[in-house]
Amino acid sequence: MKGLAAVLVVLTTSMAAAQAAECPREGVLGTSRVLRVDAATTPRVGLKQFPQTLPLHDHEVVLTFDDGPWPSTTPRVLAALAEQCVQATFFLIGKPASEHPELAKRIAAAGHTIGHHTWTHRSLMRIPPSQTTEEIDHGISAVEMVLHGIATKVPSTPFFRFPGFEATPATLDLLQSRGIVVFGADLWASDWNEMTPEQELKLVTERLSAAGKGIILFHDPKARTAAMMPAFLRYLRENGYRVVHIVPAAPAQKSAEMAH
Repeated sequence: MKGLAAVLVVLTTSMAAAQAAECPREGVLGTSRVLRVDAATTPRVGLKQFPQTLPLHDHEVVLTFDDGPWPSTTPRVLAALAEQCVQATFFLIGKPASEHPELAKRIAAAGHTIGHHTWTHRSLMRIPPSQTTEEIDHGISAVEMVLHGIATKVPSTPFFRFPGFEATPATLDLLQSRGIVVFGADLWASDWNEMTPEQELKLVTERLSAAGKGIILFHDPKARTAAMMPAFLRYLRENGYRVVHIVPAAPAQKSAEMAH
């Protein structure tokens, strides 16, 4: 039975990877594979903050976007990703997701993974500890209400990123105890700084060339990022990079459990 469980896990992952690779256009970047992320084995990832990161091969990248949704820019990012048949992960803030529910639903409907980024993007290191859990849970429940119609603090996708990467031992322990993966990053575009789209493209491609692979952090509310995204995706395609789509490990685990 264990062998059957293993086969089911492999088949589930392979089917997801095949679906991710499908694209109606030839000659685009596409999504090369699906990586199931398990909080039990990788509770915290991203070399900028933690000792370990995702098990990516050389020239594999995971695209992540923080702080959305934002009406003037997120649709432009979504259009660039759709043009290249690329799947990404969006860490949504609860308040703007509640204010722009159709845009949050549009991100999910396009097949992107949606993680969580608190309710109002307050630093969890600079507010009273009594408020940190509420900031986390309110953000999760707001996004869950928008996407699934249920206000719950149990995320359907247990992925979380701290605003400004400002975690505390207590909040890290809280999320780990709840089976929520904390995402840092391996490199970023520094798009919170004033620069032109061309300067951002040069900066992030140079960093990626040096790193060779990794989880990349962007911010979809930034106009400069929305403007440079088509060129960045072309760069990935032309330089042999492959996009990996991350999803929770739970579906594969359930398949294995059912096989026992």
